[in-house]
This record gives sequence, structure tokens and C-alpha cells, in this order.
Amino acid sequence: MVSLKVTITRSLWKTIFFLCPQFVLVAAVVAVAAAAPNPESPPSYGPPPPSYKEPGMPYDFAYAVKDDYTGNDFAHDESSDGQVTSGSYRVLLPDGRTQIVTFTADHHNGYVANVAYEGEASYPAPAPPAYGPPPPHYA
Repeated sequence: MVSLKVTITRSLWKTIFFLCPQFVLVAAVVAVAAAAPNPESPPSYGPPPPSYKEPGMPYDFAYAVKDDYTGNDFAHDESSDGQVTSGSYRVLLPDGRTQIVTFTADHHNGYVANVAYEGEASYPAPAPPAYGPPPPHYA
């Protein structure tokens, strides 16, 4: 077993109790001075920097998915001339209807959508589970 004996002399106590608080005070003053804003820099609360509006780029795309095995049926097509974007999308809803959304969007009118539904909603009764209760286990 190793024993260690530390002897703190009177001068070490003076150093701990008198110099450390002064050091902490000096460090706090330096930290506050370093955090002060630079008077030569512009204020951070001023107006935002100017934004430059880029001209729109024309594009056109479309996709569709119809998977009878999983029941997925949806599509989306969209085109833009750089000023006005228009298109439509459709999706098969769980109640059997198809939701069709046609839309246009521009900087003057915003996003304008027309939502329509095809088909009749149906809510079939839930099917009974394909499994039964577990068999009893006798010990």
C-alpha cells in the first residue's frame, strides 16, 4: 500500500485564497472585453443584405406508379415556363376514391389548387384474423 502525504504550507494557502480570486476576476474582465462588439463592424440589427432574384428555369417532368400487388396508384406531372408552374397529381386513397389535384403557382397568385375526387368511398368490414388463439400449453 502506498500512502501519500501532502503538506500545504502557509504560502500555498495564500496563493490559493488570494491569487486565484484575482486571476478569476482578471479572466472574467478579459472575457467580457473579448466578447464586446467591434465598433468598426456594422450593427447586426440592420437591414438584411440585398437578395437578387434569379430568373426561373423552364422544366417539365412526369412519373406514374400503378402496382396492383401493393395497391399503389399515384402520378405526378409538372411543367414550368420559368414564370408560371402548373401540373397535377393523383393518388388512390384508402377508401377507394382517387384524389386529383390540378394546380398553378406563380409569384402573383401564389399556389392555386383545384382538388377533385373520382369514385365512391367504400368502407368494407374488417376481415377476421387469419389466425386463432394459441393452443393451450400444459406443463
